[in-house]
Amino acid sequence: MDQNIANEVTLFQHGQALRAAGQHREAIEVLEAASRLNPDRPETLLSLGVLHLQQGLPQAALALINRTLALRPADSQAWDALGHVQTALGEFQSAFAAFTEACRLAPAQLPFVLHRTEAALQCKQAAQLTRMFETAAAANPLAVAPMLGLGLIHIRERHIEAAIDQLEAALALDDGSAEAPMLLGMAYSLALQPARAAPLLRLALDRDPGNTGVANDLAVTLARLFRYEEGVALLELTIAKFGPSVISLSNLATAKAAMGEMVAASAAAQAALQLAPGDPGANRAWCNLLPYQDGISPVELLAALKKSARLLPKPEPFARIVSLQPDRPLRIGLLSNLLRTHPAGWLTLAGLEALERAKFSIHCFGRFDAADPLANRFAGFAADWHRTEALDDQGLAKLIHESRIDILIDLGGFGDAGRINVCANRPAPLQIKWVGMQYHSTGLDFIDYFLTDNQETPAGFEAYYSEKLLRLPDGYVCYLPPAYAPEVAPLPAFENRHVTFGCLNNLMKITPATLATWSRILRDIPESQLRLRCPQFSDPGPRTRITESLAQLGISADRVKLSGRAKHREFLATYNEIDIALDPFPYSGGLSTCEALYMGVPVLTRAGEIFAARHSVSHLANTGLHDWIAGDTEDYIAKAKHFATNLPALADLRANLRRRITASPLCDAPRFGKNLGAALRQVWVEYCKV
Repeated sequence: MDQNIANEVTLFQHGQALRAAGQHREAIEVLEAASRLNPDRPETLLSLGVLHLQQGLPQAALALINRTLALRPADSQAWDALGHVQTALGEFQSAFAAFTEACRLAPAQLPFVLHRTEAALQCKQAAQLTRMFETAAAANPLAVAPMLGLGLIHIRERHIEAAIDQLEAALALDDGSAEAPMLLGMAYSLALQPARAAPLLRLALDRDPGNTGVANDLAVTLARLFRYEEGVALLELTIAKFGPSVISLSNLATAKAAMGEMVAASAAAQAALQLAPGDPGANRAWCNLLPYQDGISPVELLAALKKSARLLPKPEPFARIVSLQPDRPLRIGLLSNLLRTHPAGWLTLAGLEALERAKFSIHCFGRFDAADPLANRFAGFAADWHRTEALDDQGLAKLIHESRIDILIDLGGFGDAGRINVCANRPAPLQIKWVGMQYHSTGLDFIDYFLTDNQETPAGFEAYYSEKLLRLPDGYVCYLPPAYAPEVAPLPAFENRHVTFGCLNNLMKITPATLATWSRILRDIPESQLRLRCPQFSDPGPRTRITESLAQLGISADRVKLSGRAKHREFLATYNEIDIALDPFPYSGGLSTCEALYMGVPVLTRAGEIFAARHSVSHLANTGLHDWIAGDTEDYIAKAKHFATNLPALADLRANLRRRITASPLCDAPRFGKNLGAALRQVWVEYCKV
């Protein structure tokens, strides 16, 4: 008998060690063996219950935790675990009761307070709990628990400024727990202030190293600060210690892609899909990688996008109550957190500003940055600007609907700050996708039109899109050059005595096929150089990867110059070191191509079929540079060699290119505004006929 007890204790301790190491299945096997030797140890039953819940088996977990409570009714950890199981079963009222009992038994346990608060929000008890927290705070102004509870309620109800006020006070009084910095970091993340969120999340993780949720939040925040290597290292460590999860693998895929490691990114995204084939986040992460994959076809991409769209929730659409007058003034909604100094801002502001105010009123729905000059220009011509940080998707959809928007234009897509899911409620009669993660069709049945042009989507491309194509007669964007852009310098090749090719696009776009093509050009022009710049090159890892990849392709490091982050004016000045810009593929440059042209640098592109593969095609065609559009890779290489051998022609083009682009449809705001207005009126008239 004594030997059985010793064996049971050894097995229990081994199982707990496996559980702590993230080896959950192995831990279950060992703990079940321990339970067979001693069926009445509450600690074993509780650990098994929690592990079964983590394995997605809530009914099995419920039986184990109920047995634990039968043996030890005053076990606060077991009551807390019971709350989590009932939450997984959708029994939110019962979960709230279980968490309430855990808090009664262990009032100093701050995690229990937060679990109870989350349950209260789910079962509509938040108002009651808020009053209880406020009463407790009045009785003891130094108590941290009520502050944390109120802060979490404010976060979930999107009252971010109120949350920050509560949580700053809680952190000041905190005695070293992880909850205060975790919640405050979450609040600053929601306020789009990653620089303030990162140290708080790091502090929370230091205090609670096993909290994988905090680890994932911190990794995402580091990526927003362009600290990709730190984020990747943290995610890989978390997965190694605690096992893979859908969110950690999806975040790893995104971060690896940002570093230009597309093979590793794809592997992580596929691993997430294997874990949870029907998970919307995992499918969306995979879709977001596809436009950067060499050889992706528009048919494959659309199929993946439609599959991802089918996994999204299907809320009830709002009733449509509109005045079907085809000629009346229209209320145009802009749904975006990117109406500021951002590619979405540089490519839309001037054209929207040129819309006739008597015929169209603009209503912005998104974050407003009072210190941002482009945001202030948007605000200058907008009839309203609705701040949306405090609203969940349902609340924001309701606001748009109540604002009587006729045509809602999404300018964020499924990007980091996107709110396109709001459109699922059909808050406006017509809904259009434009700019902001506009890499191809959305695949969403609640987006009616896709704003484009004849170069981005030539005749015959309709089958590649789930939306109707709303083609503008010139380009689909209107570029606004910054007033602070440097002057165009003379052709660098004359002074350098060699041609410098360059690319200032995001590293995600520089695929193995792109590098292989560029290396062929550089090998065929032995004295030429390559100039690359993007935020990722501020980290040593991406720089090393690129130089090593080029070295394997026969291009030595002394022919390549890499630079990282810079202020926008300094970034633009980099074009004064470049003779010819090489567009990456399959995902071509958008704003970067416009900026290169404005800085006097012609861009060589290779036309593809997906939307993202034709951005530069549109911009070059609208500037009259049709001969800089290659049909395939061999044509791309031949054109690069041809243009590089005629420096006088290149110098002449450079000297006149800024004037040429500013006089072209690409920068003609009044012309674009007229075209956009006509397109919006066209779809409204068609809607009124139905």
